[in-house]
Amino acid sequence: MITEKSARVLVVDDEQAIRRYLRASMGAHGYDIVEAATGLEALDLVPIARPDLMILDLGLPDLDGVDVTRSLREWTSMPILVLSVRNQESDKIAALDAGADDYITKPFGAGELLARIRVALRHANPSDNPSAFSTGDLVVDLARRSVHVRQQSIQLTPTEYDILKVLIRHADRVLTHRQIIREVWGGLSYEDELHLLRVNVSNLRRKLEDNPTRPSYIVTEPGVGYRLRSVEKAPE
Repeated sequence: MITEKSARVLVVDDEQAIRRYLRASMGAHGYDIVEAATGLEALDLVPIARPDLMILDLGLPDLDGVDVTRSLREWTSMPILVLSVRNQESDKIAALDAGADDYITKPFGAGELLARIRVALRHANPSDNPSAFSTGDLVVDLARRSVHVRQQSIQLTPTEYDILKVLIRHADRVLTHRQIIREVWGGLSYEDELHLLRVNVSNLRRKLEDNPTRPSYIVTEPGVGYRLRSVEKAPE
């Protein structure tokens, strides 16, 4: 199992100050840090250093980080966490659609970054994909396709269940509309299926949430997509 004490992280950023800061803050938590200043250097390093996770800037001097992500996704599922000054929705969507696992904008807090890294490493570990999922008062038995809220059985349509299953598989990660559509419908007609996605998510919230207008579980990332958020317990 990959832990903080054993994880190797490749930091790809052309700013030496950022690399120095990440090396110090992450090294203090037991991470083994490898560095690259360009996209081509990163692509060369990955098969050699075999990192468990990559922290990637988009604005590299040679290749765009989206292109680096797309190239890596041709042969590796290593978690890629984008750390960029770009904060436009279009940039986030492009990076996530290319295969990035998460997106954090600069300036950033070390605590948030470390938390996102822990989530990404957990998802990279196959043993962390059990047949049952629970968060707050929501319990989903993936083997039996059963859903309960406060021990009450909830009936979902096949499409609602498929969307929930996709969100569970990527819990605590932002999924773009296009990523969800691709997994549920195949993405053959994006605009039509985007409407279906929004309708089904609205129906899911009515069935699962205490207050569908202020959801605890299925939260909206404005203009980007949705995230299934893990909570210790549902609000009173």
